[in-house]
Amino acid sequence: MSDHRPVLVIHGGAGTIAQNQDDPGEARYHAALADILAAGAACLADGGSALDAVSVAVDLLEECPLFNAGHGAVFTSAETHELDAALMDGATLRAGAVAGVARVRRPGRAARAVMEAGEHVLMAGAGAEAFARQHGLEMVEPDFFSTEARRDQLRRARAAGQVALDHDAASGPLDETRKFGTVGAVALDRDGHLAALTSTGGMTNKRPGRIGDSPLIGAGTYADDRTAAISCTGTGEAFIRVAAAHDVCARMAYGGQDLAAAARAVVEDALPAVGGRGGLIAVDARGRVAMPFNTEGMYRGVVRPGEAPTTAIFGESRRVPAPAR
Repeated sequence: MSDHRPVLVIHGGAGTIAQNQDDPGEARYHAALADILAAGAACLADGGSALDAVSVAVDLLEECPLFNAGHGAVFTSAETHELDAALMDGATLRAGAVAGVARVRRPGRAARAVMEAGEHVLMAGAGAEAFARQHGLEMVEPDFFSTEARRDQLRRARAAGQVALDHDAASGPLDETRKFGTVGAVALDRDGHLAALTSTGGMTNKRPGRIGDSPLIGAGTYADDRTAAISCTGTGEAFIRVAAAHDVCARMAYGGQDLAAAARAVVEDALPAVGGRGGLIAVDARGRVAMPFNTEGMYRGVVRPGEAPTTAIFGESRRVPAPAR
């Protein structure tokens, strides 16, 4: 038997804070994060793999309209949805990803199907949707992902002549015109294996066909049992340019840095050098966790089986009793 202590870490995006201590939206985010962490912890406690735990977590993040992935995804400038996701298995370095899909209900599951099929790593657009359909994944009409809050957000972005990065300040504690909308999960299981899964709806008012870092292995998503599992959120173009997720692992493998130092160097030095803002979540092969960000806040949380989930948005964290199941 392995003596590894399982752990799950999740994020729901990073960005500029419009902090209001009395905002009921903040409590809703904490509650949503805690519920999702509890479900993932139950999976790990039952002997589930790291791959299973991140899949459970991202399934729920994609179904929650508070976050920009799956149902509640933002609109492109053409009033469409284009969703991306990537999954990596740290034990084998297998990976799967989809980009620009508009009819797959759970893009994270499509990424896993690509990985498990083993033929390709990244599939996009209509070809990715045909693959998902052939593998029995649930398909939906594109308007399944739409919410009125996201449509209002698109109208405001168009009026301002800008590309917006996720929500609206009135609906939550982050200034939604400057929030990076991605969700992700990383986990270590009791056998010592790591996994990372990232999913996103992209940016409000983005050009159709734009792809960020989330579905790109090494940029927004990476996992290697020898080092760490990483899921990123931020200005995707910058994360691509510095290969942010892989850079954390490379600094550990070749530079001898521990997880905290490697993650901090990427978020505080490498990304700002190319104008990058955002953050990442990470767990290493020993179960140590890092969640650095260079914005005012990042939705995030961590849980170990048998403990209450801990969630945070700003610099603080709060421990939330797990709901009865």
